[in-house]
Amino acid sequence: MDLFKMLGQFKDMQARFQAVQGELEQRAFTALAGGGAVTAVVNGKLQLQELRLDPAVVDPADTAGLEDLILVAVNDAQRKAAEAMQLELGKLTGGLDLPFKLPF
Repeated sequence: MDLFKMLGQFKDMQARFQAVQGELEQRAFTALAGGGAVTAVVNGKLQLQELRLDPAVVDPADTAGLEDLILVAVNDAQRKAAEAMQLELGKLTGGLDLPFKLPF
């Protein structure tokens, strides 16, 4: 394969990669914990965008339980975002075994 052709294909794939990454960064990934008592929403950059608490779970005597629910919801939302990124970007690489790890 011609080196210039290969470089052109790489640049095309890089542009598609950046476009997909930009689209995913705009998406919201939601997770619930405690039967919906805690809702966490993260973006495709894995940043927490929103956290909602059902007032019924806000008990000053049990902050540890609420903290656990928050962690579960946030971690699950971040996992969903990372999996979506891996799936979409994996489609671009066509399942190639890359010599480096993707940043998520």
